[in-house]
Amino acid sequence: MADDDLESIRARRMAQLQQQYGGSGGGPSQEEQQQAQKQAQDMKNSILSQVLDQSARTRLNTIAVAKPEKAQMVENLLVQMTRTGQIQTKLDEHQLIGLLEKVSEQTQKKTTVKFDRRRCQMDDSDDDM
Repeated sequence: MADDDLESIRARRMAQLQQQYGGSGGGPSQEEQQQAQKQAQDMKNSILSQVLDQSARTRLNTIAVAKPEKAQMVENLLVQMTRTGQIQTKLDEHQLIGLLEKVSEQTQKKTTVKFDRRRCQMDDSDDDM
């Protein structure tokens, strides 16, 4: 089989697969993913503006500048708590600080050092003399 024939077969098969699985790769296009991500972000911001007062929102934004992963975790926790009905009123800055302390305690890494002393007889260089 010639190389040209092989390339044409590959191209036809690739076109069939793309048509069968809906375009590029079988998943949503990049534009659809960006649109869904923007919609989710807007919904999260809407929920946070309903749940947090101005001072708490400012503190959360300040934390997002310093520690974005921690702020993301707290935002997701607040959205989850709102959806499950655990938050009915607006949280002020002091309540947000309490929530931040709880999250910090849970995510704090505790380091332990364990010494494993060997209990076998080893030759000591001092005994040689």
